[in-house]
Amino acid sequence: MNLFRWDKVGIWALLLFLPAPIIIVIAASFSEVGYIRFPPGALSLRWYEEFLSDPRWMEGFMTSLQLAVAAAIFSTVTAFLAAYVVARNDGWFFRWFETAIMLPLIFPHAALGVTALALLSMFYIYGTFAGLLLAHCIITLPYAYRPISVSLKKLDRSMEEASMSLGANRWKTFFFVTIPLVRPGLITSLLFSFILSFDEVTTTMFLVGPFVTTLPVQIYSFIQESGTPVVAAISTSLVLLTLVLVLLLERLVGLQFFVDPDSAKTHK
Repeated sequence: MNLFRWDKVGIWALLLFLPAPIIIVIAASFSEVGYIRFPPGALSLRWYEEFLSDPRWMEGFMTSLQLAVAAAIFSTVTAFLAAYVVARNDGWFFRWFETAIMLPLIFPHAALGVTALALLSMFYIYGTFAGLLLAHCIITLPYAYRPISVSLKKLDRSMEEASMSLGANRWKTFFFVTIPLVRPGLITSLLFSFILSFDEVTTTMFLVGPFVTTLPVQIYSFIQESGTPVVAAISTSLVLLTLVLVLLLERLVGLQFFVDPDSAKTHK
């Protein structure tokens, strides 16, 4: 009985501890003073106003937004094509091909940053938007591939066969039957890739240039020089954006679709 009570205490302590940093950051973002403190004391929106009115922050935000949208689209398209080929074929080559797609999950992002730095320098796209996009596509590709692969493996092939038996060719079947049936995987891929790209900082630090930088990298650089609550205001805004996207994902396809393919539900 005592062990059971201690287990409950440990669970509640963990549940309270995990969101504590986020709660502190959110509270500090409303502080009126020029430094981060908790509790915040007098409340103010001055740091949100500074974030929205400072062109440097907004430029970084727009760069991150454009980069995340482009990376999500490119990663999803690439992952879909790769997953489609793997799902329609069997053999050792395709198993190794699938393993190669998931390799970025193994390597630390710092190691990927150093490797990408050398690679992009060879092609003279270091410090450019194209270079950042290539790196972010490599990072997000495994996360984009998994939900699409699950969707294709659960796809009822008889639906495609019925479409072709009724006169549709392979291309019409592909666009009007296959793609709609794997739509949950595509939506999951897009949203997760967007979130990962938008928040990515470790690899991006190695690749930003004097004319192209992202909001997370700006935050990291700024906090080393100054500790004003504008960083807390920006972080709160990013947390809110991520929360909205996760809730949207849960609403559209369900988080279990990404986490556990065995318990994934079929969505239409």
